[in-house]
Order: sequence, then structure tokens, then C-alpha cells
Amino acid sequence: MVKSATPSVLLVLHDVAPQTWIDYQPFVEAVDALGNVPMTWLVVPDFHRHNSLDDHPGFRRLLSTRLERGDELVLHGYCHCDDSPPPRTPHEWFMRRLYTREGEFYRLSENAALARLHAGLELFQRYHWPVQGFVAPAWLMSPGTRQALRQLPLRYTSGPQHLYRLPDFSPVAAPGLVWSARSAWRRQLSRLVSSQRERLWRQAPVIRLGLHPLDMHHSDSRQYWLDTLEHLLTQGRTPLTKADWLDTQPRTRSAS
Repeated sequence: MVKSATPSVLLVLHDVAPQTWIDYQPFVEAVDALGNVPMTWLVVPDFHRHNSLDDHPGFRRLLSTRLERGDELVLHGYCHCDDSPPPRTPHEWFMRRLYTREGEFYRLSENAALARLHAGLELFQRYHWPVQGFVAPAWLMSPGTRQALRQLPLRYTSGPQHLYRLPDFSPVAAPGLVWSARSAWRRQLSRLVSSQRERLWRQAPVIRLGLHPLDMHHSDSRQYWLDTLEHLLTQGRTPLTKADWLDTQPRTRSAS
């Protein structure tokens, strides 16, 4: 078990796939230059169904190398796209068309969720990648997905502000910062909200930094994440992977 007597910071890269590595590479190299900062990589086995990891041996070698450095690989959906039947209610339309179009596990039945989870876990096993966590795209999970996760040998899943121990979904508070970087006004608002939350969470045991490939397209958002990481490290926060940080947390009774 990892022991952490000091507050922690978790650097999490979402939507990791062969086609997003070109976005992340300069940032990852900048983080590596800071010293020993382990990262959590949320890996998509077949991003948008046209870049299967099976077809990219060089990228797989990169991920294996990151594991050797002490990073963590997490299963992040299977294809990271919502290919369920069209929305049928206003609420469903909002969640699946306005909030996100990538809520892959938002409408899946238990059997459908199990099939995709098994396929993802089999890929990790094929390449000898240990896996302890699953994160649904956009953190959206159907009741069937939750039931499927209870049946699998995974330790945790995540939401925007918590990690959840499996199989009972017992919550562990883990506040997270995330940006919406699609436009300049969204990035300005994200900076304002994130700065306020960082100040609010100054005494929090952990802060998660949730990065996305689109953040890397813009110098302001990319520099924000690097500056924030350096600031939190300077404050004395210990960088950990999600699994290693969870090991430091006491168990509590499930609220589910």
C-alpha cells in the first residue's frame, strides 16, 4: 500500500489513443522534465471505431513504457462514441447531444455493457497491461453498466468529483478540475471556475487534474494545466496515480 502523509495531486489524461498522442506528446514531455510525476492514462481501445490499438504496435510500446515508469493505465470505455439508438426524451437529448455526444455507456444494457467491458479487459490482458480502474466516457453510466461493473475484477470507477470502490460503489471524495476548451469564451470561463475551485480546495487531501486532447490544442489551456501542476507540486502535494492514491484512503461503509 502506498502511504501519503501529505496532500496529493492526480494528473489524469483522458481519451488516450493513437490519434490523440500527437496532442499530448509535448505536454507529457514537459511533465517528464519536472521529475518523477506519475500520470494516469485513460486508454480507449478503439477510439471512434477507426483506430484500434491492435493496429498500432508503436503506440502500444509507448504505453508499456509508461507503465514501467510508474504510470497507470485505465480502461476508458471501448470506442468512446455513443452508438445507441437516438434519444427519445428531452432529458436524454440534452445528455446525449448537448452535454456530450460521447456518452458510450449512458444507455447500455447490462449485457451490452458487459460485452464492451470484457472486450476492453481482454485487450489489456493481451498486452500484459495491469488494469484496476474503469472510467466511462463523460463519466456517464447506465444502471446496466453499474450492474456489469459489480461483476468484474476491477477496483474502482470514477465520477467528476469522486472515485468509487467496486463492487459496492462506495464513494471516496476526489475533487477534480476540468476545462471546456471548445471556444475562447469557454476557456476563459473554465480558467475562472478552475481557479476558484483550486482556492476552495486548498486544504483538500487530493485534487484531480482532468486533461483532454482538446485542451492541448490551445496554448492558454495547455499552459494552465502545466502551471497548475507545478503550483500544486510546489505547495508540497505528492503526485500519485489514481490507484496508488486510493490505496492511501481508509475504507468506509458503502452508501449504495
